[in-house]
Amino acid sequence: MLDNRDLGSRVVVRRRVGTRFTDILGELTELSETHLTVATLRGKIRVPLDEVHRSKRIPDLAGLERAAAQAMPAVVVKQLGEWQLRASEGFTGRANSALPLGDPGLPFSEAVAAVVAFYDQHGLPAQFDVPLPLGRPVARRLTDLGWAPGQSVLVRAIDLPDLVAATPAGAEFTLADRPSEQMLEMIKGRRGVLPAAAAHVLTAVPQLAFAGYQESGVLLGMARGTVTSRWLGLTFIETAEVARRRGLARSAIGALARWAQELGATRAFLQVSDNNTAALALYDSLGFRAHHWYTRYTRRG
Repeated sequence: MLDNRDLGSRVVVRRRVGTRFTDILGELTELSETHLTVATLRGKIRVPLDEVHRSKRIPDLAGLERAAAQAMPAVVVKQLGEWQLRASEGFTGRANSALPLGDPGLPFSEAVAAVVAFYDQHGLPAQFDVPLPLGRPVARRLTDLGWAPGQSVLVRAIDLPDLVAATPAGAEFTLADRPSEQMLEMIKGRRGVLPAAAAHVLTAVPQLAFAGYQESGVLLGMARGTVTSRWLGLTFIETAEVARRRGLARSAIGALARWAQELGATRAFLQVSDNNTAALALYDSLGFRAHHWYTRYTRRG
């Protein structure tokens, strides 16, 4: 639970009203014997302590974004001050977007022009993945320059011991440090033809595991796990259509959680589109909670 040392920090509070739960994400501005107050994007929310089911301080947003970038390493990475420009022949948005953390070392409009030139050079559309709420000043200035917000992706996190406790061991899953051909085909089924750069994005991580489950030689479920900066990153969680609702995703996550724990990871994260209700329900049931989100900005026209 929170205490006065957490005042001014970003927190997540799980509020219980009757049988319903809601998560409140923002800055802890007040904590008394009877209530706490969180400043959110929609304003301040005051919560009686007897309605607080669970609350905790949120780890550093920028640190998690850097760990996530390491978990999906781009083929080409260029530093523009503290901004990171990434290109990988279009394979995944994360590995083909600018990550604006900190100072680019140039006036803002010049920095944006440098981003556009970088993506023009690589034959890719220029786009920013802006972490929020940390990147609100960047988002405002991009909007002023005529850039448009698009898809928002939620970043969910959990303490790793809690994830291990919430998942089956996944002993039926086999772990490997490279994806099988069937895994690549499963990824293709969602993302289309894989460019040559995909091999780098998928495998150029020192601590890496692919969890796979087969029946009669046919892959039915898979997930990819990475450990970067003591964070377990979970990506490419896939289940074959014929094997839905068998708990394979839970088992794959459980297998990777235990693998990462042995490597010294302490927390886990995943990223999910804000409109993927089925995935959100699964991750909520495992105990993942809101950490932050990012929005993709592209040039209008």
